[in-house]
Formats: sequence, C-alpha cells, structure tokens
Amino acid sequence: MKGLYQHLKKTRKNRKTMKEMMRQRLIEWRGQERFVKVEKPTKPDRARELGYKAKQGFVIVRARIQRGGRDRPHYLRKARKPSKAGVKRFTTKQSLQAIAEQRIARKYPNMEVLNSYWVGQDGRYAWYEVILVDKNHPVIKSDPKINWMCKPQHTRRAFRGLTSAAKKAR
Repeated sequence: MKGLYQHLKKTRKNRKTMKEMMRQRLIEWRGQERFVKVEKPTKPDRARELGYKAKQGFVIVRARIQRGGRDRPHYLRKARKPSKAGVKRFTTKQSLQAIAEQRIARKYPNMEVLNSYWVGQDGRYAWYEVILVDKNHPVIKSDPKINWMCKPQHTRRAFRGLTSAAKKAR
C-alpha cells in the first residue's frame, strides 16, 4: 500500500495536472525577490527525503538563479586581448543548485545548509528550495537525528562542498 508521499510524487509526474499549476507558480515567483523564506516546502516528499522535518529550527528558502553561463570578473582592460579574457560568458564548474546554496548561506550566516532541491525553471531563471538548519536552536540540539550539525566540523558546509549538489562538482 502506498503512503501519502508516494501519491504526491505520482501526481507530480502526471504532466497534465501539473503543467497549468506550475505555469501559475512561475508567473508568481518571477515577481518576487531572489530569496524568499517559504512557510512550507513546495515538494514536501522531496524535502523529507533530504532531511527536512516540520519542526522549529528548520527553514526553507526558495532561491531564484539566472540560468546560463556566469559573467567572469575581469581584469583591467588596458593592453589585453579581450578574446583571451573570457569576459562575456564562461561555464562554471559548479551547478546552479550549488551556487544557489552558497548564495543563501551568505544571506543567512546564522543557519547551515542541509540540502536543496529543484522546484522549477523557465527560459531565464531556475528556482531551488534550500533546507536550512539553525544550529543554535534548542530543538535542533536535542534531536539526536540532526544534532550532528551542531558540531564544529559542519560549519560553512555549502562553501566546502559538503552538500549533495556541491559534492558532484568536487
């Protein structure tokens, strides 16, 4: 017998039911800020697979990242050949998901990135929901399944390539 989250996953795979709802979501999300704190995860089944629990100390933030290559930070242009600079665009070694995790980690310095997952994309942007954990929250410290994050070796995980998305680019 299937559980609730398996039914949710099956419903999401049905393209006809999700297409219009996803279209409406993307229209709404385009008008919002780059980082939006979300009350509940858009994909609760995926969030729980990655370690999210609906309890104090867990926060979900949706990040909007521009798709495509990145602009390279360029040097002084005096007496240099522009074609060798790669100033226009270059392909990063990290995925957009890992970049989203790092940007959110900078935005919320008191939180630690647990994991993230894809929630949508259009021609210009990709959206990811990042699961953050407040290491100093008493509920997190007392939970034996997640209090490993309170140890000092788990600081700045997103920047050291310790999240799932960042591990793929190491």
